[in-house]
Amino acid sequence: MTMSSAIFLPLLILHIAAGLVALSSGVVAMMSRKSGGGLHARAGHYFYLSMSAMAVSAALLTAWEPDRLSLGAAIWTFYLVHTSRQSAISRAGKLDRVSQWLAPVGLFATLLFLHGGLIALDSANGEFQDMPATAYFVFGSLASLSLLFDLSVLYRGGLQPRQRVARHLWRMMAAYFLAATSLFLGQQDDVFPFMKGSPILLLPSLFTLGFLTFWAIRVRFARNWLGNRSANAAQAKLAQI
Repeated sequence: MTMSSAIFLPLLILHIAAGLVALSSGVVAMMSRKSGGGLHARAGHYFYLSMSAMAVSAALLTAWEPDRLSLGAAIWTFYLVHTSRQSAISRAGKLDRVSQWLAPVGLFATLLFLHGGLIALDSANGEFQDMPATAYFVFGSLASLSLLFDLSVLYRGGLQPRQRVARHLWRMMAAYFLAATSLFLGQQDDVFPFMKGSPILLLPSLFTLGFLTFWAIRVRFARNWLGNRSANAAQAKLAQI
């Protein structure tokens, strides 16, 4: 066994194991009652750790199989998970030093996506590493949007309770969407060859988008549904995560 393969195999095992833990703990966190110190917090902690491990291992694995889209997605996922975590534990609603230090990480992922799209546009078939320019630009646009939101927070000096909850939710859910889509749609040939092309593989990604939409609407209109006292209680619970 060469040195390269001796590193690749454990890294691949770590990536797969972390991905399985992330997907399962993410479902538990989404479906459990959102209360500080409860099942949601414990599942969310495992999700945070496993997603971080999965993202780092995914980025390192591209050294063996160059994949610009996967590299950018891995780096952006790391950025999303950590900034989402900071939104949950930051009581002041401001961007702390960790989130500010992570901004260049998000910027790097954005540049990787956009540069890949430009390379694809310049190619004869409009693709780069078998992916169309559209894919790179879609991810690049979303990554850019997350950075613009950071700049908005800095400009405004902080976030209101509902805004902080919304920031935590959409970033964690976006990271989960990337993981689920990568597994069920991006790895069809290797993991689900017997279901290749089946619409069933779309369900995890659609479920994530649906759940994100539900919570985005609920948080947006929380004052109307729950009242101010309940919104403040939700903020206090999130701070204990």
